[in-house]
Amino acid sequence: MLNGKKIVLGVTGSIAAYKSALLVRLLVKQGAEVRVVMTESAAQFITPLTLSVLSKNTVYTSYQAENSTWNNHVELGLWGDLMLIAPATANTISKMAYGLCDNFLMACYLSAKCPVVFAPAMDRDMFLHPSTQKNIATLEKYSNHLIAPEDGALASGLEGPGRMAEPEHIIKFINDFFLPNQSKLKNKTILINAGPTQEAIDPVRYLSNHSTGKMGYALAEVAAQRGAKVILVSGPTHLTTNNSNIEVIPVVSANEMANACFNHFEKADISILSAAVADYAPLEVSSQKIKKQESPLTIELKKNIDIASELGKRKKKNQLLIGFALETEQELTNAKIKIQQKNLDFIVLNSLNDGGAGFGTDTNKITILQHDGRQKVFELKSKLAVAHDILNEIELLLP
Repeated sequence: MLNGKKIVLGVTGSIAAYKSALLVRLLVKQGAEVRVVMTESAAQFITPLTLSVLSKNTVYTSYQAENSTWNNHVELGLWGDLMLIAPATANTISKMAYGLCDNFLMACYLSAKCPVVFAPAMDRDMFLHPSTQKNIATLEKYSNHLIAPEDGALASGLEGPGRMAEPEHIIKFINDFFLPNQSKLKNKTILINAGPTQEAIDPVRYLSNHSTGKMGYALAEVAAQRGAKVILVSGPTHLTTNNSNIEVIPVVSANEMANACFNHFEKADISILSAAVADYAPLEVSSQKIKKQESPLTIELKKNIDIASELGKRKKKNQLLIGFALETEQELTNAKIKIQQKNLDFIVLNSLNDGGAGFGTDTNKITILQHDGRQKVFELKSKLAVAHDILNEIELLLP
């Protein structure tokens, strides 16, 4: 996909700059021609010589650098098919948002005629700060493309969002960026549900589960990257998206999620049911907080509507319906039963018995079971990479 593509790689002063070596290597391996532009602070984390050897091209660090001329920034801006800034620090993102031009990289950015993609790398609180989020939103309004940072261990010792996406995931993003004109998902409408539901017991308590929505949101982001229009029905979660191709419909209860899915199903070409919808809800919801008492408390439950089964009944020949199954025992048997009972085209199976899979993790390990009985097992990967695998399988089913 990247053979012959001209990539301008901007590297800024972050500890994540060490990943740039692998990133350059992977780009070159896929046939891209890479020219690297570094800020002076980036050179404190990785040497220009390293990236020059790997890219087989001069690395630019300033107007005064060897082989640089006063107009190199303009030439690079016109030369590239894509400009990738990875890592992109909070400082550089701020400069990009406000057009500050105090280094060679910013001059290249402001001169670029090609699409610009940026991969933030910073500490958790820096990334979540309102000013950083505002700057990122501004860049997206300028039609720049965000490669969202991943959750994980950070250099500060904290855990959370801010970790630059792994080089392999960035390569996937860039491949997919050049893919929309070829992707079968371009201009398709995809309905995705994600996250948990909350079933009220009283005004302050509810029944729920440990789902975070990470898998569903990853699917939405990747589908949008491939040119699809995404309708994301999301249960309560801390996750957000700024992608203009994703319409988020927030819901709370299983009944609300069902109604939202039913309302949008008819216009969906593909529906992916990744949400962890509660099977049961309290039969009676107290209007007042239930007070603690000495005797045991019994809550009678009623069965919620089965969204997958109902959509399976409504599905037309030109629609695809994909389900998820999270199991703890007899995984394959239970998943095969669900495919038939719910009229699914295929089901994505993950087991809580597999380390790193299931709720609350940044990774997943899946098996895809087709309606005709075929199975494909995937290794443990990030949920973003898993989203690519699932959408690849969907594309295989499209004419």
